[in-house]
Amino acid sequence: QVQLVESGGGLVQAGGSLTLSCAASGLTFSTNTMAWFRQAPGKEREFVAAISWSGASTSYADSVKGRFTISRVNAKNTVYLQMNDLKPEDTAVYYCNAGRFNSGKYIKGLNWGQGTQVTVSS
Repeated sequence: QVQLVESGGGLVQAGGSLTLSCAASGLTFSTNTMAWFRQAPGKEREFVAAISWSGASTSYADSVKGRFTISRVNAKNTVYLQMNDLKPEDTAVYYCNAGRFNSGKYIKGLNWGQGTQVTVSS
């Protein structure tokens, strides 16, 4: 059974930083592309960033490019999201997902964690 457990969210002022973690189990982590998504109140869940199994390839939403960095440590079955220069519009519940790249596009997998809340105050 695949389990994804996100942590690291919190309340931060605009311009601040947070690092999210997602611990995965029940899958061969080192062969999976991993991604972060977020969902703000009243909005659809949206793609934030993805990283290939080796870490060699990454992809970011335009809204976070240059501010967020996705990384992974396969030995720890963990994927991270370093978020810098946070803005109020980054406020959302953040989720990780195990999926795959197909022709440069991230394809979502079926499993989601419970999410971690990020709130950015102005």
